[in-house]
Amino acid sequence: MEKNEQNKSKTIAKNTLFLYFRMMLIMLVSLYTSRVVLEKLGETDFGIYNVVAGFVSMFALLTGSLSAAISRFITYELGKGNKENLKKIFSLSLTIQFSLSIVVILVGELVGVWFLNTRMTIPAERLFAANWVFQLSLLGFCFHMISIPYNAAIIAHEHMKAFAFVGIIDAFARLMVVFLLAISPIDMLIFYAVLLCLISIFIRSCYSVYCHRHFAECSFSFCFDSVLFKQLASFAGWNFIGSSASLLREQGGNVIINLFFNPAVNAARGIAAQANTAIHSFVSNFMTALNPQITKSYASGNTDYMMKLVFQGARLSYFMLLLLSLPIIFSTDYILSIWLVKVPEKTSIFFRLVLFFGLSESLSHPLVTTMLATGRIKKYQLTVGGLQLLNLPFSYLFLRCGFPAETVLYVALFISQCCLFMRLVMLKSMVELNIKAYLENVYLKVLLVTFFSLLIPTLFVYFYEVNSFGIFVLESILCLISTLFYVLYIGCTIDERSFVYRKIKDLTHKVL
Repeated sequence: MEKNEQNKSKTIAKNTLFLYFRMMLIMLVSLYTSRVVLEKLGETDFGIYNVVAGFVSMFALLTGSLSAAISRFITYELGKGNKENLKKIFSLSLTIQFSLSIVVILVGELVGVWFLNTRMTIPAERLFAANWVFQLSLLGFCFHMISIPYNAAIIAHEHMKAFAFVGIIDAFARLMVVFLLAISPIDMLIFYAVLLCLISIFIRSCYSVYCHRHFAECSFSFCFDSVLFKQLASFAGWNFIGSSASLLREQGGNVIINLFFNPAVNAARGIAAQANTAIHSFVSNFMTALNPQITKSYASGNTDYMMKLVFQGARLSYFMLLLLSLPIIFSTDYILSIWLVKVPEKTSIFFRLVLFFGLSESLSHPLVTTMLATGRIKKYQLTVGGLQLLNLPFSYLFLRCGFPAETVLYVALFISQCCLFMRLVMLKSMVELNIKAYLENVYLKVLLVTFFSLLIPTLFVYFYEVNSFGIFVLESILCLISTLFYVLYIGCTIDERSFVYRKIKDLTHKVL
């Protein structure tokens, strides 16, 4: 068993490396393209694109929960080795996604167009372009929906090399968009939306071709298994609460901000969100490699190994994000000044808050995967999903009372912590998760590591303002050294620390 777990750990490590290589390129491209697109489109058009495209992505309320169900069922059946059911699930999933894409288009044309033209804060002279953005974003979203079963198959089979390769193609295609904007033959905002829609269609085709060539279950044949459909529908129905709550928190918060503030504030939040997405890719890539192992371990009955992955995954994902976040949190204003030609108002505070929110959420990712693996999610979603749904009304209430735009993220951060503790309580009864062990081995350790890691950088920034490249480098090095030291001696277990020592020793011998 120990050797088998070592092989699984090697698979996780190898897949994580593939995804990190993908992420590094995507992050560099994303940071560059965000800067250039903001410069070329301007604050207003950039804000319009973010809020309109974000509004379209809210149609994932109709599909998001089913997407999670598809991913879970494909991975679960692969873990059990049931190839016949695997083929049925894939074909049924694709049939459902095609049907739902038609529903999304109908709802978008009937409800979305009305809301865009009568309720959203968009300058009258840009309303025509905003409608084009809406239509193209809707089309791109539907193609994304159809690609979900293919993505789930690639991740379930742990073919992260292919996933990374297609992601790199996507990144370079978006880089080409930036250069093509300079020769836009039509309205620049419309042209930008056209190009991104074409990329969505192309990427979906790449996933489809790869899956057809490598996975036997990915040959589509129309089928409707009523029993399997009921299982998918039941899982998706209860998961709808959690998936819709997350979507409403992110994109709904963006729309609410637009109701009370001008598009420039949406531009600030959009910049912060893009930067956070690039940084958070470190954690999401690690969890993408880890999630199939958690689900397969549960499916095969190896709950001890599953719990080991959950605890390690929570700590390591938090520590990886902390390593990246601290230098940025201390140097936000300087980074923005050299990254963007013109920094929209409130970008700095949004930037820091989305990083704190990402740190909070990173502790919950393995817990959510464990919950989905069980398939018993009714009580969990009613409780935790219900808590998350409070984001939208609370945010609206605070903004209505005159609070600043960043209050939306303060509300999200508070509710995130409440949900974390509720997840622990619920999973105790679902999979016998040891809450005391989690608090001691995960939560307490990340708090201590964070507190001690902040001390030296805080003193440094107190005496030296980060306003030059040299000071920024020194501050980043201090954050890195401080965080690594406390992660090693406070955040790691004795076995993990011994493993690190052995790897350093082996590396030293190879070099010398």
